[in-house]
Amino acid sequence: MTQTIQAPGSAPAEPPGRCNGARLMVAISARALFDLEESHQLFETQGLEAYADYQRGLENQRLAPGIAFPLVRKLLALNTLVREHAPDALHAGQVPLVEVILLSRNSSDTGLRIFNSIESYGLDIVRAVFTSGAPVFPYIKPFGAHLFLSANPDSVRTALQNGVGAATILPSKAAGFASEQLRIAFDGDAVVFGDESERISQEQGVEAFARNERELAEQPLSGGPFKGFLAALHQIQGAFPAEDSPIRTALVTARSAPAHKRVILTLRQWGVRLDEALFLGGRDKGPFLQAFGADIFFDDSHHNTESARQHVATGHVPHGISNRG
Repeated sequence: MTQTIQAPGSAPAEPPGRCNGARLMVAISARALFDLEESHQLFETQGLEAYADYQRGLENQRLAPGIAFPLVRKLLALNTLVREHAPDALHAGQVPLVEVILLSRNSSDTGLRIFNSIESYGLDIVRAVFTSGAPVFPYIKPFGAHLFLSANPDSVRTALQNGVGAATILPSKAAGFASEQLRIAFDGDAVVFGDESERISQEQGVEAFARNERELAEQPLSGGPFKGFLAALHQIQGAFPAEDSPIRTALVTARSAPAHKRVILTLRQWGVRLDEALFLGGRDKGPFLQAFGADIFFDDSHHNTESARQHVATGHVPHGISNRG
């Protein structure tokens, strides 16, 4: 039986759509937030009963942080900073607060250890759905999520098909950066932007791609699945001086000159700020992401995510032509 849990006294759910000063909604699976690999392997090899007994026996022992834990901690910390340093913008509806929702295929019984761990770490997560093995994706849109992070590729694909920015959290190198600043890096085509240019590159070759980008340099690219999430981060950034922002974003793309121009003009037309732009011309992205200090990087390419995950937390976005077949 699916169960939705909300802490007493918490605010009602925000409607789907743009933030508009309400909430930046991030939905995350338990396996992305906490390290549940040992118990997941137990479930795979010995079944549900053994898994349930294991979790009940350890329900007062808190789980170790998962790959996305540092990201969630920094996202939630933004709320304190906004309330303290930008109360006028918050009250005027110019900047959203961040809410993180837990989606889990556990039952509420076996999920008690998860909520105990949330409380132990002091994470301000009050809403959760436990589906007892059923898919979690039907609940993503009713919550109005702008971003969904999961260790389950099928759930991620379904979320993307329904217009939600989503990524599969990959086994990655744990974040080792001391900065409290939230640093998020995005690939361009098929992530922030649509994949129309990438289709030309793969179907007609790099020369046709370069020619297309020169000819259409003044025509903005379409928005990709992460456009809305990036715009919401931009809203929060706007409440702080550029030199003292708690968020820093980067575009890390395989594009190079002259294909860079269309990207720059598209972002200008959208009115969206990216603090850094790295046009790498095909170089491996991992070392550059480490130099940037990314808390997480989102990319649609398996090749790029394989490089990135050796250096930083990485989310694969199974969207666009690179993921068809």
